Amino acid sequence: MSRRPCIAISLGDPCGIGPELLLGSLAIIQPWTDVTVVGCRAGADLLAALPERQVDWRWTAPMRPAPAGFLGEAHGLQVLSRGARPGLVLAEALWLDPTPEITADQLQLGVGSAASGRATVEAIRVAALMTLSGFSDALVTLPMAKAAAHLAGYNLPGHTEYLQELSGAPITRMAFVSPSLNVVLHTVHQSLRSVVETLDKDAVAETLAFSADQFIHLTGKLDLRVALCALNPHAGEQGAFGDEENLLDEAIIQAEAAFLSFPSAPDGPFPDASSPFHFGAPPSGWAVFPHEQAPRHLPPGQRGLEVLTTGLPPAPLRPAPLFFGPLPSDSVFQRATRGEFDLVVALYHDQGLIPVKLLEPERAVNLTLGLPFIRTSPDHGTAFDKAGKWIADGRNFQEAVALAVRLAGRVRHQGQNPVDPEG
Repeated sequence: MSRRPCIAISLGDPCGIGPELLLGSLAIIQPWTDVTVVGCRAGADLLAALPERQVDWRWTAPMRPAPAGFLGEAHGLQVLSRGARPGLVLAEALWLDPTPEITADQLQLGVGSAASGRATVEAIRVAALMTLSGFSDALVTLPMAKAAAHLAGYNLPGHTEYLQELSGAPITRMAFVSPSLNVVLHTVHQSLRSVVETLDKDAVAETLAFSADQFIHLTGKLDLRVALCALNPHAGEQGAFGDEENLLDEAIIQAEAAFLSFPSAPDGPFPDASSPFHFGAPPSGWAVFPHEQAPRHLPPGQRGLEVLTTGLPPAPLRPAPLFFGPLPSDSVFQRATRGEFDLVVALYHDQGLIPVKLLEPERAVNLTLGLPFIRTSPDHGTAFDKAGKWIADGRNFQEAVALAVRLAGRVRHQGQNPVDPEG
């Protein structure tokens, strides 16, 4: 029997809600996976000093060895039951602290600082390298405060860009997946003005084709249906509200062409891009999210890539995604939740994230496309205003772990029944 998957969890900012989400959720995720926490132990020590903590835990000797070359401190963590059977061990994890010199007296709950920023980034670095080396099967990242990272001297815009740099991945995109809506962002952390000023058909075409290629690898669905958001109201209304949609039309044609020239070999139009998922159908019974609805058919008359059916190998041998748009962004997300589209590509951060957070506040998970390993994250920030109050909802973090476990099972058990936790 194969071993259980091992998930690395980077703690995020030790002064935010990451430590309490981890401690409060460990007993829930324990049945699915072995957990290695990477982060500043002082984040847990800050919570231990509070009189009204919601979870009991204790430190022990490490229950398994740290990876070779790790230079920090290794601890065992046990989460304990309360009430009628106090002290019963409910869950345990290996805790690796890359910055043991940062102690609780240097940190303040709810306040990001240079110390918390350094602890955060070093935890991400170590956890990512561990996953690259195969010590863990997937990486789940708890939220980081970018301002604190900047105070510590790390000039990085976010997890996605930093993980791309660490792994050497040639291209990445930020995706958000959920049972009813999947979204990829064309641009992420930049001003809305700069999105408009730098809009480029080649770049949009690359996002469309790359996102389709990655989701085909992930889901095994060769005829993936991808919708592109328009930039202007009513998709420009034939130039009445702007002509950027003409550029987006050209981008869709280029994305289609990327698959027209795609050979029958299963490397896809991005043979140099990374993907932890094998090409082809996933294991029988496997789904990105359990209990997904059966796919619905597109209504007649919609645009698609019909040209692929002429003079080419049969569809099962080659990806043939269907691209639609540019479509008005005030309606395309609702259409996607009704099953018309498998994936929506949004042009900028809030265009994609507002509907995701409105429609799937608990189940939407951040998934980085293009890394050579699986990385998921909850779809929220550090919530400094809630830190230490034990009021933060852990369900989105638990969904991120559950998805990482399912994806790890997909990779490790091709053709078998993977671990399938109900997140």
